Amino acid sequence: MKAKQLSIFLENKVGRLAEVTDVLGDKDINIRALSLADTSDFGVLRLIVDDPDRAEKALREDGYTVSITEVIAVKVPDKPGGLSRVLKSFADLEVNVEYMYAFAGKNGDNAVVVFRVDDPERAIPILQQHGVALLTEDEIYQ
Repeated sequence: MKAKQLSIFLENKVGRLAEVTDVLGDKDINIRALSLADTSDFGVLRLIVDDPDRAEKALREDGYTVSITEVIAVKVPDKPGGLSRVLKSFADLEVNVEYMYAFAGKNGDNAVVVFRVDDPERAIPILQQHGVALLTEDEIYQ
């Protein structure tokens, strides 16, 4: 139910993002979801890719600072209040959402949102008991 997310630390300068995507493209690694946060000096690019271990290796070999973090991908009903219901489940369970971002596509009638939470081991079974649908690794990486 968890997925591996790559976090790549980048200098905030022209072309750095293109360089990262070139490395992945040259290795035939597909980006499934991404988030970019920046400051004046550096940025953190968070990626879900179809082969995280190979992507990490390729990026490290090219000199990038990369870490892998476990995240949860959740099916969120694509209708008003859908995201609110999922976020309320986290709050009711006292699970802190550190950050989140969405996939570009949909899964059936659902949007897909990636969550980084403070305690995924505790969150996953409780979310499932509350009827929140989580994606498997295969669903995430496809």
